[in-house]
Amino acid sequence: MVARTVAGLGLTLALVTGGVFAAGVAHAQPVTEGTVAFSGDAGDYISGGDSYAYSAGQDVIQVTGSAARSLVDVSVSGTNGDWWSLTLAAPAGRQLTAGTYEGATRYPFNGGNAPGLSHSGNGRGCNELTGSFTISKITWGPNGYVEALDAAYEQHCEGGQPALRGEVHITNPAPPTELSLGVGVSVEGKAGALNGRATVHGKVSCNKPTEVDVSGLVTQVKRKVLIRGPYSSRVSCVPGAPVAWSAEADPTGTTPFQAGDVEVKATATGYDADYQVTVTASDIAAVHLTKVKK
Repeated sequence: MVARTVAGLGLTLALVTGGVFAAGVAHAQPVTEGTVAFSGDAGDYISGGDSYAYSAGQDVIQVTGSAARSLVDVSVSGTNGDWWSLTLAAPAGRQLTAGTYEGATRYPFNGGNAPGLSHSGNGRGCNELTGSFTISKITWGPNGYVEALDAAYEQHCEGGQPALRGEVHITNPAPPTELSLGVGVSVEGKAGALNGRATVHGKVSCNKPTEVDVSGLVTQVKRKVLIRGPYSSRVSCVPGAPVAWSAEADPTGTTPFQAGDVEVKATATGYDADYQVTVTASDIAAVHLTKVKK
């Protein structure tokens, strides 16, 4: 048996807390404190009958949680060159919570009400497997962030009797704050007499630093003619006082924007680097354009 210890504009900011996220997003996060250990019976194909142990800080352990909180994947890169992956998945449509999951089959081919399980690595994996696992503790944060995980599992390759048995214990810091954005449109704008463009402006707010793209559409009806034009702007947002943005909208047709009322739609988009997700906020406002000579 081989033991390896590797261990003020007259506007309202439309605020979106937590933002709009792409469904199912998951990302790998480093494990700050944790261990992965497993061993196999003689004849177990994955372990070769050996024992293995790894610890965060000495080895690289990462955990990936799904945004739906339905699965976790733990990966190990040992200082000796070993690499392993463990997936624990709840049955379809369920969240992974504390409890025992019997009748597990190979993830991602587990179907129906079967939980999913897969331990592979070092170039070895099961074509088919059966097994079970017990989650003693799991603490979720936003967007699949895994704050804590204690689990034990057992799997059998190709319907055989030899088993691989392992445990994983993970403790991470409390989850970072999610990015939230606010965006607002000023109720006053400008119509250029020479270039026909509409100048609109407003403010954005955020609860942590990010680059914010503000884009949208200006719409006006004059003498039964529909005038539209897109615009975009980028600003650096930091927590505190709202940050001003300004942009020009070019009319898409031959009719210029004119003095009078327009509808302005605005969408602010920022990137939450902690969770690797895009967050948006939106606003719509009636804006009065004043004619200017430019």
